Amino acid sequence: ALGVGQYQHDVTPKKLDESLKGVVEDSVNKVGVDLNTATPSLLTYVAGVNSSIANNIVSYRDEVGAFKSRKELLKVKRLGQKAYEQCAGFLRVMESKESLDNTSVHPESYDAARNLIQLLGYTKDDLK
Repeated sequence: ALGVGQYQHDVTPKKLDESLKGVVEDSVNKVGVDLNTATPSLLTYVAGVNSSIANNIVSYRDEVGAFKSRKELLKVKRLGQKAYEQCAGFLRVMESKESLDNTSVHPESYDAARNLIQLLGYTKDDLK
């Protein structure tokens, strides 16, 4: 049980559960999730990832090893292009050779991000 204060009993358990899930989902989608350490439970809060896909992500990681890039998600069973488009920007790959894989920049915007980084006088390696 989660104690959330003396007034938690003034709210129905269903409403409390919905509110808690909403806060977790908002946090996950704002901060992002480390693809190589996230549990299936946490992954289900990422946009585009249901419990089946979350379990497949963890199974893939257990069988193949740590994800080396966001693109590798496309090798996960039942994670198609549409789910990838929805979830990729919220999942982080800390050790990727592509430094933008550890940011909230969506892969479809990598070219624009690289152009902006260059325009500002930086390189993508400055992101590390």
